Amino acid sequence: MKDYATRLLDQLPESLTALLVIGGSLLLGWLLKVGIFWLLRAYERRTGSTLAGSVVRHLGRATAFFVPVLLLAVLLPLAALAPGPLEAARRVVGIASIVTFAWVLMQAVDVLEDLVLAHYRLDRDNNLSVRKLLTQLQFVKKIGVSLIFFVALALVLMSFATVRRIGAGLLTSAGIVSVIVGFAAQRSLSNLLAGFQIAFTQPIRIDDVLVVEGEWGRVEEITFTNVIMKLWDERRLVLPLDYFIEKPFQNWTRTSSQLLGTVFLHVDYSLPVEAVRAELARIVVGTPRWDGRVALVHVTDAQERTLQLRILVSAADASIAFELRCEVREKLVAFIQTHYPECLPKTRAVVDGPEPLVPASSALLG
Repeated sequence: MKDYATRLLDQLPESLTALLVIGGSLLLGWLLKVGIFWLLRAYERRTGSTLAGSVVRHLGRATAFFVPVLLLAVLLPLAALAPGPLEAARRVVGIASIVTFAWVLMQAVDVLEDLVLAHYRLDRDNNLSVRKLLTQLQFVKKIGVSLIFFVALALVLMSFATVRRIGAGLLTSAGIVSVIVGFAAQRSLSNLLAGFQIAFTQPIRIDDVLVVEGEWGRVEEITFTNVIMKLWDERRLVLPLDYFIEKPFQNWTRTSSQLLGTVFLHVDYSLPVEAVRAELARIVVGTPRWDGRVALVHVTDAQERTLQLRILVSAADASIAFELRCEVREKLVAFIQTHYPECLPKTRAVVDGPEPLVPASSALLG
């Protein structure tokens, strides 16, 4: 078959042969890609395969370039080109093969991430182990994509003889260059090292609830240089990685997402505390936000005019704990207003009456 194709191409003009080989290779490669992905989509619709769906979603565009270029690289020797143009064409196709293959590898990393995310879900209860894994996965993914990019760039540059000669000369001064780059990129390198430390020692993880700089939010993304926090009001707080190595912060989900919520009430001394305890028990039993662990009332302070009650309630995570605190506070205040309105905070004052007036005539007689 190959000998027949070679004889057939030899009978055509060189320019037309080259055009047919290049155009035919690219068209055949594109049709091959379309056929493969049509089969993958059909398989996904029939079976609901996560792998097939992820491949179609992430690799479709990259393989639309890679497969035709790969087929062209295989069939290029059939083109009747002179040695000079053939060498130039091989150089261009080789560079295109490196670039498109690197693109496919980068997208394949996203496919692997999808497979992990499909198996380990963040929206499940008690997801501590999942958050540990995803934090490491996100950082390793960025490292992998960066390595693929730099290796591909190096291979493309090394395909030029001039660049190879320059590279050999630069190796002799690599020590001086590394010192200069080290000083210039000291901040970036510290963030990179902090990223490694965070990924594997994990003082923070993806979806952790943090209180940083007086702001409450969840860790949305960890990049090479920054941590992106989604705050409670949907703002984004961006902090450098080394912040979490050098400065203190609160992590409310370090070992578990369960939290205790606190409600403070100031009431009059005459309020029966046991009635408040009974009402709290009734409130928490009737709400789905309570996780059944803690529901306590303590008198934590006796001030000059009021008692301070501290109510402790437990919930599955920080968001639910906030809602539970608001619900308990609202219902306890309504309970006191309805049943013990005289026990709301009040200010007592003793007002002495005026001294009795002495009649003027008595004063004169005296």
